[in-house]
Amino acid sequence: MKGLQKYFLKKSAWYLVTLFVAVLLNFFLPRLIPGNPVAMIASRAMGNITDQSAIQKIYDEYLIMFGMDKPIWQQFFIYVANLFRGNLGISFYQYPRTVTDIIGASVGWTIMLQIPAIITGWFLGNVLGAFTAYRKGVFDRVFFPFFLFLSAIPAFGFAYINVYFLAIKLNLFPGSLGYAFDMIPNWTNPAFILSVLNHYRLPFLTMVLVAIGGQSLGMREMSIYELNADYVKYSRLMGIKDRKIVGYVFRNAMLPQITGLALSLGTMIGGNLIAEIVFSYPGIGTTMFSAIRNQDFPVISGCTLIITVMVLAANFIVDIICGIIDPRVRIAQHEEGT
Repeated sequence: MKGLQKYFLKKSAWYLVTLFVAVLLNFFLPRLIPGNPVAMIASRAMGNITDQSAIQKIYDEYLIMFGMDKPIWQQFFIYVANLFRGNLGISFYQYPRTVTDIIGASVGWTIMLQIPAIITGWFLGNVLGAFTAYRKGVFDRVFFPFFLFLSAIPAFGFAYINVYFLAIKLNLFPGSLGYAFDMIPNWTNPAFILSVLNHYRLPFLTMVLVAIGGQSLGMREMSIYELNADYVKYSRLMGIKDRKIVGYVFRNAMLPQITGLALSLGTMIGGNLIAEIVFSYPGIGTTMFSAIRNQDFPVISGCTLIITVMVLAANFIVDIICGIIDPRVRIAQHEEGT
């Protein structure tokens, strides 16, 4: 129990340090982008004003409003203090909308797309990977190159291929947006829900196929390793039924895959974001892309902060679970630290 407590504290300390560095980079990196977003906001507010003193006054007011009149180090500490209060700031480009409101409107779309796609791809990939490892022969020769292709092609590249062939050439799916462009979002309207489902199909199919590639390869390799293990050969010599042996084999092969699922779910906010941009899907990927184009520092920082926290939380949870389940992990960590 003492060893587990020490393992937990050590991991917590490392992840807190990593989080601090991430927050530091999350604040400073967007501000290295050339340009002055406050000047663009002020120019929109000025309209046809030509009086230079009035223009300067408006510009100074916006600088004070966004806290950019202070030195950069003071801005950082204000930013951190606001984070503890749950305040991510106000958008430059979509002023006066808050960053929390903008991200809250987009993150639901990403979760709605990513969770079903990740789970479906994980399940189908593991079933197909285990099947090809067990049956071998023609099944493995046919499916293995297909799995390899799916795992090698990036999500955004596969998205472009699907949009070109399935949406533009064959006209089987809508190629962009999360719903019809002439509709107003209203989840009580059956026509709007049907439009969402219609636009949902192609991004979902793309992400499922990409997930199947990596998951099936991982499960195939682990299953082949387990099928050639000594305990399998010994069990067959003992006359144990093959069905029972295969059950143990695939249960052991699933352990790393379950860890991979946990990490995929934890990193789903950051995963496949470029594919969202290809489909112009109204998720957090498209929101962040728009913020980068318009130098919207608060929105960029808010999006990357959520992605960072999700990735760190997923890795931390997996590390703790592995440490609890397998004492060898704790021992290895202890030996590395001594």
